[in-house]
Amino acid sequence: MTSKVLFLYNEHLATEALLGEAFVEQGFDVDTLTVVPAEHRDSPAASQVTFPDPTDYDVIVPLGATWPVYDEALLAGWVSEEMAMVRKAAEAGVALLGVCFGGQLLAQTFGGTVGRAPTPEIGWYDLEISDTGLIPEGPWFQWHYDRWTLPPGAVEVARTANASQAFVLGRALALQFHPEVDRALLEAWLPTAGPDEPANVGLTVDELRLQTDKFADPERVNRLVRNFIDRIVRQPSPSS
Repeated sequence: MTSKVLFLYNEHLATEALLGEAFVEQGFDVDTLTVVPAEHRDSPAASQVTFPDPTDYDVIVPLGATWPVYDEALLAGWVSEEMAMVRKAAEAGVALLGVCFGGQLLAQTFGGTVGRAPTPEIGWYDLEISDTGLIPEGPWFQWHYDRWTLPPGAVEVARTANASQAFVLGRALALQFHPEVDRALLEAWLPTAGPDEPANVGLTVDELRLQTDKFADPERVNRLVRNFIDRIVRQPSPSS
């Protein structure tokens, strides 16, 4: 039977890009669900979505977004509904891979906290990795202003000086960084961000483009996904 992965577009521009290609390379069928469509980008709390039964999938991947996962208006709506779906997935043994906002959502769902980081991280960063058999050496792309505290029982496997970058909890892997980013995805994001955000960390937009041309590496993303599948998706369930 073919394995299936569902990518959650928590913002319409935050797509799977290189991650989708890597899952296809591993034989997965890819489904997507847009949580906040383009017409609700400026009013994300107004978005209404029906989440599918997570047990229809082998992997659920909540992706990024520009707003805080702890925003009270969002928590009153779809963020809490997505957290409930993620919790149901975990209880059923469905694997989870959270990316940036999606990683923060996993932290928040399972008892960690999310709040403003002391400094943003934008651009390509080397990580301190304690498990290179799961997280390949970078650099990896970052674009975030928030950070998490670890949920109870989680094991941190990567970090920078400013933020935790990856943790494992059961069949869940949360990533603060963006493995999916290539030049095409960056170009889709830049018009909504403008030059001011990279300037916050001393980068120009052109420098960000040059970094991405140099460091975006589909094979590194393929290794990450292979490791995730071997180490997390295919691990025996506690009851087996």
